[in-house]
Amino acid sequence: MAYVPPHKRHSRGGAGGPSSSPSPTTPLETVNSNFKRKRNFNSKAIADKGVGKSIVYAENARSKWFAVGLADDTLLPIMTRLEPVSLESYERKSGEKPLTLVLCDHHLKENCEDRRVFLAIPWAFVAGTVKQDLLWSFQQVRENMECCEFEDVKPTLVARFGKILFHGNRSFSLESISGKSVPESTLKQLKKSFYTNVPPSYVEYITNEVVPKIGFDLEGERELYHVKLSDKMRPDSTLSCKCTVTKDSKKLELCKVELNQVRHMVADISCLDKNLDLRLMLRTKRTLIALKDEEIENIKSLIGSANLDSEVKGGLRWPLGKQSSGDQYTVVGVWHTNGKTFRNSSMRLKVRHADRFDFRSSAGEVSREVILKMPGIIPQLHEQTDLAMEMLKENLKLIWTYFLCYDSVT
Repeated sequence: MAYVPPHKRHSRGGAGGPSSSPSPTTPLETVNSNFKRKRNFNSKAIADKGVGKSIVYAENARSKWFAVGLADDTLLPIMTRLEPVSLESYERKSGEKPLTLVLCDHHLKENCEDRRVFLAIPWAFVAGTVKQDLLWSFQQVRENMECCEFEDVKPTLVARFGKILFHGNRSFSLESISGKSVPESTLKQLKKSFYTNVPPSYVEYITNEVVPKIGFDLEGERELYHVKLSDKMRPDSTLSCKCTVTKDSKKLELCKVELNQVRHMVADISCLDKNLDLRLMLRTKRTLIALKDEEIENIKSLIGSANLDSEVKGGLRWPLGKQSSGDQYTVVGVWHTNGKTFRNSSMRLKVRHADRFDFRSSAGEVSREVILKMPGIIPQLHEQTDLAMEMLKENLKLIWTYFLCYDSVT
């Protein structure tokens, strides 16, 4: 059988991501006994999902899309339609406007006083829909962590906020479905991506209103440069060198070296009666802990030769001929991020401005992003307790109440 890249496989939920086998019905306490085969984190990278983002899905990662909001699934093609949205960066590359799923105005007006058409507790529906994929995927993470002796592997459950974009395919062109109501089966067949660049008004709303309401404390504010390196010794991975700027010399100082983040579960959720959509993602961050002294020195030399330049995309430039170090490392991209981090006892909220540039494609993008991490659930997933899903349900309720709807969309 011919190899099918992860982003072209079809899951039960219909997302355009990795393949998904049938979800197990095994209870949380016994899911451990059914999956014993060791797997490697290093799977094929998907490099076409954004500027400077070489995305890696784990072997047998789970991915799905579904819509939530309506009490009856049969109402989906009646009360929704696909509408084009103007996104300059996407239109510049493809020449077409992507589509988003929206409620039809006339049906919304007819039913706005009858809330029975909408789910009363959508967060419970989401938790139940992703449960088996999350438990199965975390089991794979646990098994892989046991055999990663050269990496410090850290799993995280993350919520991202933005818009799900629908794209045409061989069967359905954008023109043929734009402005129309389509059945759920068609929506599942369309290619999709998740657009995480949120409006400035949303960032202000989160920072000024949500943070104090839900009891987050400011943990810190930080400026970072992420220098992306190709490594001939690790051809399937991209190294991300996290750096700060020294106060005296205005040069980059290396903090840590990480490999591509690996995605193990991705659930993209169209939130029909909200301003924004939701992505839930189980991923692992891998810090290299076994670099040789010579490798570290070559990386530091390469980073040290960079010059800060606010006039160029990504904020860094290298003198001619200095973008490589020896025969092993080459600069392939730069991220310049400024962000604030807030936290409470179980969650961390990051609000950041990111300026990215990819040297391979000579393309750049600037985005504002809001990221909610849920580290408090991870210990419960390790212990395989039912409390993990109860915590997820409570976190999703908070997300539904505060993070998906705000007054101004600009």
